Amino acid sequence: MRRISYLNHDQTLFRDIDVFDPSFVPEHLHHRDAQIQELAFLIGPALRGARPMNAILRGPPGTGKTTTVLRVFAELKETSRRVIPVYINCRQDRTMLAVYQRIAEQLFGHTSPSRHLEDIRDAIAANLRAADAILLVCFDDAEYLITAGTYNTLLYQILRLYEGWDDVRAPGVIAVTSDLGMHLSAEADGAVRSVFLPCEIFFPPYTRIEVREILTDRVRQGLYPGVVPSGVINLAAGMAGDAGDIRVGIALIRAAVLWAEEDGRRRVTKEDLLAVAPGIRSPALEARVAALTPGERALLYRLAERSLSGEEMVSGAVFEEMRDYIAVGKTTYHTRLRRLAAAGIIDLLRAPGGRQVVVLRYTPDDVFAACARAG
Repeated sequence: MRRISYLNHDQTLFRDIDVFDPSFVPEHLHHRDAQIQELAFLIGPALRGARPMNAILRGPPGTGKTTTVLRVFAELKETSRRVIPVYINCRQDRTMLAVYQRIAEQLFGHTSPSRHLEDIRDAIAANLRAADAILLVCFDDAEYLITAGTYNTLLYQILRLYEGWDDVRAPGVIAVTSDLGMHLSAEADGAVRSVFLPCEIFFPPYTRIEVREILTDRVRQGLYPGVVPSGVINLAAGMAGDAGDIRVGIALIRAAVLWAEEDGRRRVTKEDLLAVAPGIRSPALEARVAALTPGERALLYRLAERSLSGEEMVSGAVFEEMRDYIAVGKTTYHTRLRRLAAAGIIDLLRAPGGRQVVVLRYTPDDVFAACARAG
């Protein structure tokens, strides 16, 4: 039963609820100084009117890649007119027209009235020439361009934009991926590789201590004092660490505060966090499962079945059984297993005797549901 409210209808526990929004970009990014400095170094030549160096940002989901780019881009917009940064979310914009319209929108403040690619490119080039500025494009979740078949064409056209129009400076590209099995530089064809030549910046998973520090800072910025005690932050940090995604911890705290607020209380408890956890962890799993190949999902589904029935989860035993269901070799099997681990869905542990044991990070029922929704 919900308790009697101790808050008035117009009172809130949030000092600034936007701090817990996925699109929020903090003034200071904890534990990403090295990555920010490396990215700034690659962009640096553009501030002097020269071609920027291109980059690939790789790391598991929820390790600060997008936030790092948005933080650096925000500073560029504030401090320089020489560089025009454009952010593209390739989950949403992956066709040629969609990408060029997004670039036009960020350059002009509105999309181009034309739907002809040549007209849009002409307008983009004319704008860059008039501003004497360098275009810097970030393709976030760039693997979606590969699936759409536009990756090489877009990189080639953008990186060589200066060849088709006089007095247009050479642009730069930042490609971002959370798919550790995807090598964006290898996916580039010969014509693109000759001009892309990216430097890779890796974003490792946050440690539990780092997660706790980040969550503590978000709580300080976004909530009134005393709303979330340290024990609740520790629990959220542990759950985020298990999921391998800082975004899970941020979403957990936001949901738990809303839960307590709806209940009319001024302080969040561990019970609040546990109550909202199922609704937070499952969406993170769904996004990861959706990014898997059909073969990887088939393996994951069978792993969940074995876990549910209490069968042995030694990777060798799983492989022997999988051969009865799916025609797959040992190399492909272990590649898929590593992809599931890189996606943060399973852990691969060493047992006594050197055997490799598979451990699911989510319940079998959550895995079944996510696989069903992914098709």
